[in-house]
Parts: sequence; C-alpha cells; structure tokens
Amino acid sequence: MRSPRFWVIVILLVAATTVLRVRGDVDKVPPSQPLDQMPQTIGHWTATDIPLDAETLSVLGKGFFLNRDYMPLNASASAVDGAPVGLFIGYFPTQRTGQSIHSPQHCLPGAGWVFEQSGVTEIDSPGEKPSEVGEYLISNGSEKQEVLYWYRSHGRSIANDYKAKLYTLADSIRYSRTDAALVRIVTPVRVGESRQSAHERAVAFATQLNPLLPAFIPN
Repeated sequence: MRSPRFWVIVILLVAATTVLRVRGDVDKVPPSQPLDQMPQTIGHWTATDIPLDAETLSVLGKGFFLNRDYMPLNASASAVDGAPVGLFIGYFPTQRTGQSIHSPQHCLPGAGWVFEQSGVTEIDSPGEKPSEVGEYLISNGSEKQEVLYWYRSHGRSIANDYKAKLYTLADSIRYSRTDAALVRIVTPVRVGESRQSAHERAVAFATQLNPLLPAFIPN
C-alpha cells in the first residue's frame, strides 16, 4: 500500500506538469558556469571525477550532472576532515517538459540503502545567509553513511521535497523559471567513528561548498 507521502508527491508532480504544459511558456534560464568547472580542491579535500553510466544518465533525465569523490589532501588531517566526501549535483535548466528532479529518498532505497534517521541541519557559510538542508543516516548491511541533501532554487536552499515542488510551480508562474538543482553530500561513518563526527565532516564540506554554488546554479 502506497504511503500518503507518495500520493502527495504524485499530486504535486501532476499539478506542476499540468500548469507548465498548459502555459507553454519558454523558460528563462540565466547563464551559469558548467558544473565541471567546480573547483577540484575544496577545503581539505581534492576531487576525483566519477563518470555516470548511460543507464543512470537515462534515469536522471535531461540535465547537467557532477559526480565526484573528494579525498583528504593529507593523512594528517583531523578526524573530521580525514575521510572522503562524495558530491553529486544535478542541475536542470528547465523542468517544463515533464522532467523532474529525482529525490534521493526514492533512488537510494532502490540501491539497497535504508533511511534510518532523518532531520534538518543548518549550514552557515561566510558571506551567505544560513540555510537549512536535510540530514540523513542511511545503511546498507554493515555500511553506514551520513547524507546531506537539499534543493537549490533561485538562491534558496530547500530541505523538503514538497516545498521544492511548490516553489518550482510558483516560480514558473511568477518568473517563467523552473531551473533548479539537487545537491547531495555523502560521507562514510567509519568503523569506530561516531555519527556526530561524520556529520561534522559533511557539514564542514557543505559550508565551504555553499558559497561556490551560485556560479553554477543561478540565483
């Protein structure tokens, strides 16, 4: 039996798709830098690009994607900084053709991951207004990971799937813009490590990433 959450998302998607198609306007898409120009070094981490296979790209749809592992620069990094961080960004210049950002809460369970805990945490970057992002502890067998993810839309950081859909609908009417992105940060909870340590690592990375995003995801 489908949960009420599932049906709410379905209704929002149908409503948004219907309004966008009926209006038939052309989206305004502000210029932005390509995602592959995101700095290779962020804080104490340096990047390795992870290509997405054709099947994954087909599921994700018509957008632009960045998939990287950021590894610690040196072995002497602190316990918080001394582990890898995975970064995925999916940016969609338009969602007017029925394209929709896939929520990790639908994709990760399909890959065998279970959501054990969920909440909201605040990212407070220098020069940026504080923003709320979703925080999750997920597991797959004995593996555990700390996940932060949020939607970025016209300068907003949105932690909630439903709110992201509603903002897309509202902004398509007000501004003829449906561009938005999903930002996801993942880091392992290592053997013997507390979840709090992994959480602090993910937040530290997000704090340094956040000021970089407007160049790639237009405000």
